[in-house]
Amino acid sequence: GVLLAVGLKIADHKSELPSPLVGREMPKFTLPLLGQEDVIVDSDQLIGEPMLINFWASWCVTCRVEHPVIEELAERGVIKIVGLNFRDETDDALAWLDHFGNPYSMIVQDYSGRTSIDFGVYAAPESFLVDEKGTIVFKQLGALTTEVIEQEILPRIGKQGSMAP
Repeated sequence: GVLLAVGLKIADHKSELPSPLVGREMPKFTLPLLGQEDVIVDSDQLIGEPMLINFWASWCVTCRVEHPVIEELAERGVIKIVGLNFRDETDDALAWLDHFGNPYSMIVQDYSGRTSIDFGVYAAPESFLVDEKGTIVFKQLGALTTEVIEQEILPRIGKQGSMAP
């Protein structure tokens, strides 16, 4: 009974768990673009401007809940949003994007899950705010919310203000 209670307590506050990667350089990766396996993206190419890396998958129910928040952020145009498709089938991921919309600047595919492991991702969705030098400055476990974007992400990239229309 005690272990279960502790587990529930942690689950309540999972978005607050610290990540050993915060303050460190993001793990390097070389991954194909989703649906364009012949186009390889090296993580070093992404450094130079702040970005939000969002781990998602078509099979992830919570990703559907989070998706409108990411679309709202993308519409503001204040930060590059890189989708990292996590242990997913290409056709399923592309169909999901066709249905729900594609807010990402680019999407790389981590079919094997190796890059996700390097980032310490346990389940989708998870997001990492990376500064222009490639340093992880914030990690969100679970779905991004408007509040998290306004209170944690926008201030860290020097973009104050409300996401309200």
